[in-house]
Amino acid sequence: MSKCESCIVKEFNSLKSLTRDELMRVSACKTGKLYKKGQLIFEEGETLNGVYCVRSGVCKLTKLSENGKDQVVKLVVKGDLLGKRSLVTDQKTNLSAVALNDMEMCFIPKSEIMDDLSKNPKFTMDVLREMANDLKDSDVSLVNMAQKSVKKRMAEILMYSHDSFGTDDDGYLSIVLSREDYASIVGTATESAIRILSQFKKEGLISTTGKRIKIEDYNGLKWIE
Repeated sequence: MSKCESCIVKEFNSLKSLTRDELMRVSACKTGKLYKKGQLIFEEGETLNGVYCVRSGVCKLTKLSENGKDQVVKLVVKGDLLGKRSLVTDQKTNLSAVALNDMEMCFIPKSEIMDDLSKNPKFTMDVLREMANDLKDSDVSLVNMAQKSVKKRMAEILMYSHDSFGTDDDGYLSIVLSREDYASIVGTATESAIRILSQFKKEGLISTTGKRIKIEDYNGLKWIE
């Protein structure tokens, strides 16, 4: 496990605003954690008491809806910090996190960061800025749900997966989501998500092998309305 002060991942989040001495102290108290694909990282209703820094891999954040189904709220990637809200409030987490592939994360106890929040205003502002961006993303997601068609949202999540996570050696999207996950992300029933993906396949926009999806016509997905 690399030291925080020399870890390139910190450049993607608010940890970059800590001084070298602060990073060295954080590095001495953090713990490395490995999660297998499908493993629960934390569950809705837990008290986190710290933040997770994603070194590699991707996880999904989900919210349990009234009908008992998990709604996918966001996909979290390398460089993101999970649990920032626990630094400024004692509220229990309102989301669950599940690894979508094998992940490597660092857990930093809240007690080790609280002093930095009070003494390093640049770090404090960066944490608040990231939380504000999270809220902005939530607003955009709500608007998209209301104004864009399900087909458009499906096309966009496929393009987002391609742009953010890339493809494997065979050209399939690196992130393998279940049809239930796709339905949850775009806000529709699983049957509807399956039907839309089948339509995309018939139109030559994508091809599939099991759960794996390959984008065959990226520009074509852009034109979906």
